[in-house]
Amino acid sequence: MHSALTVTPAELPALLLHVAVVRPVFVWGPPGIGKSSLVRAFADSLGLPCVTLVGTQLAAEDLIGVPELRDGRSRFAPPESIARDEPYCLFLDELNSSSPEVQKAFYSLILDRRIGSYELPAGSIVIGAGNRATDNALARPMASALVNRLVHVHLRASATDWLAWAAGAGVHPWVRDYLTERPDQLWVAPPNTEEAFSTPRSWHMLSDALHSFGDDVDETTVRLLAGGTLTGQHAAGFAAYVKTVRHRYGLDAIVRGDAGWPRAPHDRDLLYFFAEAFRARLVKELPASREHASPAVRDFSIRAKGLLVELAEISLECAQLVVATDDDGMPVLPAWFLVEVTRDLPRLVAARA
Repeated sequence: MHSALTVTPAELPALLLHVAVVRPVFVWGPPGIGKSSLVRAFADSLGLPCVTLVGTQLAAEDLIGVPELRDGRSRFAPPESIARDEPYCLFLDELNSSSPEVQKAFYSLILDRRIGSYELPAGSIVIGAGNRATDNALARPMASALVNRLVHVHLRASATDWLAWAAGAGVHPWVRDYLTERPDQLWVAPPNTEEAFSTPRSWHMLSDALHSFGDDVDETTVRLLAGGTLTGQHAAGFAAYVKTVRHRYGLDAIVRGDAGWPRAPHDRDLLYFFAEAFRARLVKELPASREHASPAVRDFSIRAKGLLVELAEISLECAQLVVATDDDGMPVLPAWFLVEVTRDLPRLVAARA
């Protein structure tokens, strides 16, 4: 299930506060963006205990309970984790990954807030969450009867929200600083192959591993940890960033002219990192129209063209990376700047063709 209308992690609690208290809600989103932790934090904010049932780990009888005899009649005794006297938040994680039989068992619980003769205490809330089939995750089609029993909310990753949370959550400063410069690398769509990929969860995992090793972690271990948690390109960029931090060598120094592009063969990873960072800097600072460029920005654009020439002399591939189009073949840098590049740097443009 997809929707063009999405919410960020910072926007979700307010939405749940008004909707989940009156109707069950299902939160859709890709793996690793924090759905489960957001629901638990929301329950804590209401002062409600959060009871989590993971759909992939349940059988129908785990919900319905087992039959017992009472006064000569049989009745189903719901499990102790659900049958509570005080209000609580029932979190149905990976609901759409559960078997059809388990999904059916959820029907009355979700719509009528009841299992057999047991009814959820007044003030309880029901929230479900799951991945989409297109996320290459274990997900089964949700029956229309179940779909129609829920209010559906689609969550997207937000670098702004995650960095604001990370500042107070003890996330490693290398991770925070890198994603501040490259917020586009916080999350990528899950790949079709079995390999690590970047999500808010995987960046947090990398942070925990770095904290465990301490500040004296060597470069080989940094590359190993990043490669085991992140998308390959992001892992290489992060490892190169750590290398620049340790050597006090950054893009700002190159732009100011205090340092040059790294030229040594063993620093080729740094060169690619700086090329990507330079591209991101141009996207951020150059306006769509040249008329809206301040004198300082125009001076920067002139300096940028000079840096492109220097970069092309070292690696034409890296220089091409700076001015390359996006995955759909659309320009990323402003048209006026690309026109000037075409006019002033014909060798670079010819190489792109």
